[in-house]
Amino acid sequence: MKTYLYMAALFVLIFGCKEVDTTTEFVQIKNTSFIVNNQSYHFKGANYWQGMNLGAPESGDRERLLRELEQLKEMGVTNLRVLASSEADSEMRFAIHPALQKAPGVYNEDIWQGLDFLLNEMAKRDMKAVMVLGNFWTWSGGFPQYLNWADGTAIPYPQDKAYSWDDFQRFSAGFYSNEKAQELMNNHIEKVINRTNSISGISYKNDPTIMAWQLANEPRGYHVPEEFRAWTRKTSAFIKLLDENHLVCLGTEGNTSGNAAGVNVLLDNDDPNVDYITMHIWAQNWGWFKPGDGEEVFEQTLKKVDAYWDDHVQVAKQLNKPIVLEEFGIARDSSSYNPEASTYWRDKYFSYLFKKVKKSVENNEPVKGFNFWSYSGEGRPHRPGEYWEKGDTFLGDPPHELQGWYGVYNTDISTINQIQKLEL
Repeated sequence: MKTYLYMAALFVLIFGCKEVDTTTEFVQIKNTSFIVNNQSYHFKGANYWQGMNLGAPESGDRERLLRELEQLKEMGVTNLRVLASSEADSEMRFAIHPALQKAPGVYNEDIWQGLDFLLNEMAKRDMKAVMVLGNFWTWSGGFPQYLNWADGTAIPYPQDKAYSWDDFQRFSAGFYSNEKAQELMNNHIEKVINRTNSISGISYKNDPTIMAWQLANEPRGYHVPEEFRAWTRKTSAFIKLLDENHLVCLGTEGNTSGNAAGVNVLLDNDDPNVDYITMHIWAQNWGWFKPGDGEEVFEQTLKKVDAYWDDHVQVAKQLNKPIVLEEFGIARDSSSYNPEASTYWRDKYFSYLFKKVKKSVENNEPVKGFNFWSYSGEGRPHRPGEYWEKGDTFLGDPPHELQGWYGVYNTDISTINQIQKLEL
């Protein structure tokens, strides 16, 4: 990134952004609320990261994408958290293939057109997109691929059992001190923000279909939280310099795993260039509950959910910013990967969180929307309970996780009915 861009980004960092115009068709912030055209905006949403791959004219499946967008629309979903990046050379494992960026600065036009198509079709359905620009994990390349491209260091994949998740997280957190890796990502950020949609003719930075740019999926400071926050501040300011129209958020989980993850919802989001807060609640991943533990453990889990929620709402009030519950899920009953397995515990968990979001919206509390994890739609795992491989169907379960774990299928009627009946 050129010197003048650093200077300008520093100016934005110090002095903040321009005055908010709540009359525009872009999503804006007013205190702890989202505003569009001077009207309150709160939403039911889904994680649908695979949208740009499905939209690709050659390698994708546009007919499936269109059907699934209609399915989501029928549920009342108006917000999709999607990838606006993926980085994977031919050696990258546990990652999406084909990727948008297959070598530094070398792009797959087919996937670009898939993202164009996705945004154009979302606009027709009055949906907003949260555009994810990077990833702490391997499944879209993200920090690990940029580090590998920067200096050739091998990625310590924990799925191989030769390395631990601790080994991997230490490696990925090295991104925050690797200037070359950051430069490669900044180059992509600049390219995607300045892209002109090949279908609509609208540049991304001028497209109101986009709600926000998100720095990364679940970035963690891990053992270097200060370096992490230095990177988030610099990058948020850089995005604001390139694009005055759209919101910026971090994509962090919140205060997960105590201090071990190197994240702090207050310190991380206390930045004038970060417009709203993100929160993930992974009861099963964090060891609180798994299907089959029973009612008593589930009730204890809900108390933990409440405490986690309240901590983050308090920070949102302190910072005077809205907050979005943008990831949550529970496996199918008995933790089965079989698409035919029932979803009693997931439905029960979703119902509880939906009620909390609804109450927050009705009482003008800071939580203004959610994106459930995630919509698999018509996709089904080729090998349930195994890792994704090149050529497999895209699901809501990312390639670095066992397929069939958390995704919501178009045949999960009880879950879909809950989403559809919820009124925010």
